[in-house]
Amino acid sequence: MNLSPKFFAKILLFGEYGVIRDAMALSIPYTNFSGVLCFPDGKADQSQEASKESLVRFTTYLEELEGQGILIADLDLTSLRADLERGLYFDSSIPQGYGVGSSGAMVAALYARYARNPMPLDQANDPEKLLAIKAEMAQMEGFFHGRSSGMDPTICYLQLPLLLRSAQDIGTVSLPDLPLNGRGGVFLLNSGGPGETQPMVQIFMDKLKEEGFRRLMTEQFKCYNDACVAAFLEGKTDVLLRELKKLSGLVLANFGPMIPSDYHNLWQKGIDTNAYYLKLCGSGGGGYILGFAPDLEQAQAELDPHRMDVVLRF
Repeated sequence: MNLSPKFFAKILLFGEYGVIRDAMALSIPYTNFSGVLCFPDGKADQSQEASKESLVRFTTYLEELEGQGILIADLDLTSLRADLERGLYFDSSIPQGYGVGSSGAMVAALYARYARNPMPLDQANDPEKLLAIKAEMAQMEGFFHGRSSGMDPTICYLQLPLLLRSAQDIGTVSLPDLPLNGRGGVFLLNSGGPGETQPMVQIFMDKLKEEGFRRLMTEQFKCYNDACVAAFLEGKTDVLLRELKKLSGLVLANFGPMIPSDYHNLWQKGIDTNAYYLKLCGSGGGGYILGFAPDLEQAQAELDPHRMDVVLRF
């Protein structure tokens, strides 16, 4: 029995790691995957039981925060604990560790169900409300990643494109009118295995201790990333691809541990041929890799035998 509506996956088009250094971030819903809170029909199977146990651990974390008086979200944890006793689980098709919001969707579903005063969806244009829910979601999702911006569960909850201009400036945004049959587009590549967010974030935080890397993030990454966001939202494809080439090269040169080793040459090939440009999807280390191409058919030929999943066209 379903207890909640579906909560879809998300794709962070731009801003991975950059959000930690005040770069812009643009995230969109991805409706190919979703999750929903459920009670089992009869005896729970193995996957349902595993999901329930994950929720039990998460609930214990939230109860500990509440006991310390530091839980930001006003959640009815008594009802949540009672529902877990009845077998509550999260039925999800969102692959875990692939950078498309598996934990974000689960946090969003729990917030929607158990927050005493959940943010009304018709208030999505209120910046103060968005910052407040983002802070609540960040603390909740911190259980899974150690550190969270809160952006993933916020977009999974709102199901609207979100633009983060800075740490204190977030809002919904309209995407440009995109042709359904455009030659170019955005796609996902499956690296063949999941990544782990927490170790990748720790590598990044350790690199930030180096002055040269901090300067690179501020003077180059932020510049290229923010230019990509602006060009995408303005529908300026030529500018977008030009800046993406710079961003892709910078990530390859400086984020090596976040790129699966089997994909380094493929990453460079896109830059050399201009057939496609790859970038991290989420924290990296595995899962999906995000790609942009001026011509999807040509990109697929260059990427063969790797199969691309088209997200949108332009």
